[in-house]
Amino acid sequence: MHKTQQQTGFTLVELVTTIILIAILAVVVVPRLLTSSSYSAFALRDEFISELRKVQIMAMNNQDRCYRLSVTQTDYQVSRFRGGYSSGCTGTLARTDAPQSFQGGASLALLSNGNSNFNIEFNQQGVPFVAGARCNGNCISVIADETLFLAIESEGYIHEG
Repeated sequence: MHKTQQQTGFTLVELVTTIILIAILAVVVVPRLLTSSSYSAFALRDEFISELRKVQIMAMNNQDRCYRLSVTQTDYQVSRFRGGYSSGCTGTLARTDAPQSFQGGASLALLSNGNSNFNIEFNQQGVPFVAGARCNGNCISVIADETLFLAIESEGYIHEG
């Protein structure tokens, strides 16, 4: 009677492969998870572009209202005014959304003067007006570990800078 022994365990190749995969994950993934600021910049830029486009569409669809997006050092919020846009939002305040706080140490500032407190208003055609700055191209900087740009063209197109 011949008895065969069955060995259990991992081979050297399997162990080395596993160690290499763990090392790659440690070098590539872990530093990205620990530094959230650069991701915060990308997330804030994309979120703010979406918010600007949403407010722009609301301004074009609701000709009897004026829309303002107010930015501070810590957050931004949307306000609606009764009365159309003639030379700014000068009508009666109808509604203000809850402030949206910036996350991960990211913030927004005007590229022209570095001001982090500013308003963006939209006329009935959806063309934005940034108080205190002329926007035609890169207009707003998103500041975190990296600095990204947000462009607002003179005809109203909003995109990554």
